[in-house]
Amino acid sequence: MPSPNTAFIPKLSEAQFQRQVIDLAKLHGFHLIYHTHNSRRSATGFPDLVMVSGSRHRVLFRELKTDVGKVAPAQLEWLDALQLAGINAGVWRPVDLKSGHIIKDLRGDA
Repeated sequence: MPSPNTAFIPKLSEAQFQRQVIDLAKLHGFHLIYHTHNSRRSATGFPDLVMVSGSRHRVLFRELKTDVGKVAPAQLEWLDALQLAGINAGVWRPVDLKSGHIIKDLRGDA
């Protein structure tokens, strides 16, 4: 049974969540945003979004998942390799939006 605080919070689909993330990224100076619309002919596991802010001198690679979505092994392989190369890469979920974690990442807060 849902708690009283979450009973009326609608669940976001991955597409709805992605739209919110893209809108927030643009508001925070990420004007180059790449998303593969049809991943069937792309490298397996490549992250959902690549966001670049020239003014902030930052690039973020993010895999987007629903709060219960599983990260596939190929996705983990990409994220781990990017992180080992010193790239800011990770997974975001709607819970990260609610907690403020995504805003902190976009701002570059430590």
